[in-house]
Amino acid sequence: MSGAYTINDLPPVVLEKISKGLTYVSPDGVIRPDIASSWRIEKEGKQYTFFLKKDIYFSDGTHLTSKHISYGFTDATVEKPDEYTVVFKLKDTYSPFLITVSRPVFKKGFIGVGNYKIKDLKQNGSFVSFIDLASAKDSSDILKYVFYPTEDALKMAFVLGEVSEINNIHNLSFKNTDLSKFGKPEIKKVLNQRQLVVLFYNTKDPALSDKKVRQAFSYVIPDEFSDGQRNPGPFPPSSWANSESGQYIQNIDGAKDLLKSSDSASNAASLKFSLKTLSQYKNTAKIVKENLRKINVDVEIEEVESVPDNFQMFLGDFNLSKDPDQYVLWHSNHSSNITGYKNLRIDKLLEDGRKTIDINERKEIYADFQKYLLDDAPASFLYLPYTYEISRN
Repeated sequence: MSGAYTINDLPPVVLEKISKGLTYVSPDGVIRPDIASSWRIEKEGKQYTFFLKKDIYFSDGTHLTSKHISYGFTDATVEKPDEYTVVFKLKDTYSPFLITVSRPVFKKGFIGVGNYKIKDLKQNGSFVSFIDLASAKDSSDILKYVFYPTEDALKMAFVLGEVSEINNIHNLSFKNTDLSKFGKPEIKKVLNQRQLVVLFYNTKDPALSDKKVRQAFSYVIPDEFSDGQRNPGPFPPSSWANSESGQYIQNIDGAKDLLKSSDSASNAASLKFSLKTLSQYKNTAKIVKENLRKINVDVEIEEVESVPDNFQMFLGDFNLSKDPDQYVLWHSNHSSNITGYKNLRIDKLLEDGRKTIDINERKEIYADFQKYLLDDAPASFLYLPYTYEISRN
């Protein structure tokens, strides 16, 4: 795999083999019991009581009880009235809490309750270079995960025969050819429904501070992408919070009219913008550039390795949570709000969304959130990316 991971931040596909959480989230978004057999929500969502299953064991044979449940929450107190009951008392209502405790549980030594246990691990500084997992039932069943800093380095490792399987790469290109030419590998194309490719706008930029300009750019985005499934809103189709209202369909004439009505755009002799992009989305950046030309907007593309501190437009992605809460991305007081977007109505909806327990009420909140966010267009939502799993014997 590509990416930089610490021991406390391993990818889910690895963590899920080593251990389990109190809950898990099924593909349809429903929260189900895992280590816990059931739970009770009280005091307007400020208290969660979990009842543990009595037949759970760690991979070293230790019987799991309430004393092993430790998530290290700073904004909650924990009580353990008996061996199989854990009570979390929150300072404030937090509706995604049941998803938060789907995080795997470990005891000291990174020992979990999953089907595999850590056999070997090597770090380069604070980052994991590789991790070997051995089956808890058959020690000869070994899974080895090796981590490479970039997709290009990962592809090179596959070509050189260092690894037999690579996952989550965004394209098959390798130098002047593609990976299908090396050893007749098996190639599987996968839709990543947990990641959304997005064109972010700096809403504090003199030109892009005008929402008419951002709306015009959103109307220029094509309706199809070869690198993924078009997703013009902030939620994937599988999310219970997704709403079809107000989503953008390409309209070049409408985009031109919006620019003409914009003071910042109509007063400029020419419109030129800088677009910074992660390398895996450089082809998408070129498509965006070609389409912006249709409304007489010039774009200069620059590849970057991570989210830039300063930008006019940035083509990147964000991971879609199992819960629709997007507070950290769009709330005006959060440091991860990279667009500098500020809307008091959106702030209130985001605050209410994470403090409301009833799912039907939350649906109404997030329908309004999506409606007003798309109208303001601090970003253009592009697609859920296709990724590839490639393997060979």
